[in-house]
Amino acid sequence: MSTADQVQAVIFDYGGVLTGPVRDSIAAWLHADGIDPASFSRTLKAWLSRDAPDGTPIHRLETGALSVEEFDALLAAELTTLDGRAVDPVGVLVRLFAGMRPDPAMFALAHELRDVGVRVGLLSNSWGNTYPRERIEALFDPVVISGEVGLRKPLAAIYALTLDRLGLPADRVLFVDDAEPNVLGARAVGMRALQHTDADTTRAALAELIPGLSRRPPTAAPRSELPHSVPVEELTP
Repeated sequence: MSTADQVQAVIFDYGGVLTGPVRDSIAAWLHADGIDPASFSRTLKAWLSRDAPDGTPIHRLETGALSVEEFDALLAAELTTLDGRAVDPVGVLVRLFAGMRPDPAMFALAHELRDVGVRVGLLSNSWGNTYPRERIEALFDPVVISGEVGLRKPLAAIYALTLDRLGLPADRVLFVDDAEPNVLGARAVGMRALQHTDADTTRAALAELIPGLSRRPPTAAPRSELPHSVPVEELTP
């Protein structure tokens, strides 16, 4: 790769990229609380699919216009348990994300990118997530959280803000996200973008673009096993 084409920064999504799959945490929560998965999938599609109108509860949560407590109440009202009970709204999002853990292999990849001279940043749509702030702020710069800036992926403005904070042209920046709409949003503003599926595949793809980055991690990173995977459409934290 010529110097003119070289990737100078990689921006990572958080949930589902720097962590294990979000769908696994959701599936474990649905199972533990006895919630009908169909009621959750139906609500998620109505609030987050490509056809969802602007201003859904998820959109407002992601931009900080809706509090976690308000969102919990709205989401719980749409859900049913398998035995027909109402869902307790208190702490819904806390329970939903309780099984989400950082992926050691992805954090190792971010460190290695810095070691070979590539800047790393974070761009995340927040669902009231509790981020490991000390850890991410020590590693990533910039850190752009949707609810803190009043913008959300895949809208162009949040990518533009991230590029402005980087001080780099879009074509020198590669964005990694597990949700296709967010990948397409990044490409629409001129960024390179990669849809994440797992750490090994993402590392191999980045190694093709970034000189000095190994296709394989120096040592095998432990992988968490999360139960009860279910299909979840277009989840984008």
